Amino acid sequence: MIELRDVHKRYRVYRERYRSLKEIMVHRRIGVWEDRWALQGLSLEVGRGATVGLVGPNGAGKSTTLKLMARIMSPDAGTVSVRGRASGLIELGAGFQPEYTGRENVYLNASLLGLTRADVRRKFDDIVSFAELEDHIDAPLRTYSSGMYMRLGFSVAIHVDPEVLLIDEVLAVGDAAFQRKCFDWLERFQRRGGTLVIVSHDLTAIREHCDQAAWIGDGRLLSLGDPAAVIGDYLEAVREHQVAVAEATAARGGGEEAPPAAQIVDVRLVDRAGQEVRELRSGDGLSVEIAYQCHQEVANPVFGVALFRNDGVYVYGTNSAVDGIALPPAVGPGRIRLEYRSLPLLPGTYLLSVAVFDGADNPALDHRDQRYRFRVLGKSGEHGVTAIPHDWVLVNEPVGRQRAG
Repeated sequence: MIELRDVHKRYRVYRERYRSLKEIMVHRRIGVWEDRWALQGLSLEVGRGATVGLVGPNGAGKSTTLKLMARIMSPDAGTVSVRGRASGLIELGAGFQPEYTGRENVYLNASLLGLTRADVRRKFDDIVSFAELEDHIDAPLRTYSSGMYMRLGFSVAIHVDPEVLLIDEVLAVGDAAFQRKCFDWLERFQRRGGTLVIVSHDLTAIREHCDQAAWIGDGRLLSLGDPAAVIGDYLEAVREHQVAVAEATAARGGGEEAPPAAQIVDVRLVDRAGQEVRELRSGDGLSVEIAYQCHQEVANPVFGVALFRNDGVYVYGTNSAVDGIALPPAVGPGRIRLEYRSLPLLPGTYLLSVAVFDGADNPALDHRDQRYRFRVLGKSGEHGVTAIPHDWVLVNEPVGRQRAG
């Protein structure tokens, strides 16, 4: 359905801005611009009926990839093939005219997306009804709120009956009720075999709605596969980059800045036998041992630990104050241990954040965000985060309880 082969795309970026034709002519042969490659040899295939989410940092090339698929632009090298009618929710309302009424803009925008005037007449009531703009459709677009504007653009785009739908960061259109309606429409589109490519920084939406995720970085395809696995790898790379930047910044500081009142020195994950572990089974216990150093007295020390799944889903968090533990003032080195008696987590990779505070309501003195990784092993057909103990009971025959899990 969609195929990109060894695609390259560059943009010319000007380093200076000239105010006159003379300046442009004088400097036109001087290197006042540079080429920046948005895509460098990207190859990607999206099969018919697939839903693929593109993830990656800003400037990675995701939106450029989508615009090439939508034929808004052409590659500088390589080939892009899209089979079937494609509609792009890339810049909602692109082509709308503020002085025209909503009605006039529906006809204008739909024609730009390939509908005939007869098609628009036939679909007009459905477009307006979906956008919930019956009372405003004959008002000038300049009187619309941003939400009304976006709803109209979304409604026009989905009523061209696309076989391929391309969405760039416009999943959150309108209020919660309208967003639910948009997601319901997208689910129906998927069920009837539509092909969907989504660019979004909402990684939970990518994980929940996509068959595959493609991680794009520096204009290249870095990973393609199961959304949870790809998102986990991407977030781990982001964390490693953040740690490297923080360490480089600290090194440049040359030790001139005084250390915080308390620092986390080391964190160990250990099992019931006191052995350091990085893998466990669902239901196993786990202890988080925190070594810290107080460079000055901390009057009301509070330690917190938060648990995340590797795709960023927040699983659980607590701190010593919430649990009613009043710790004595701390100074110098020390250790504290949080013991999870059982972690009934489904198989996957998880990350722990650890922080220390002087008082629960104050900013963290030191915070190690999602630094400590472990895996829960096993196979399970269950979905979600935790394995909740449960029974199935057949109520129409007295055959007793059938225990699961």
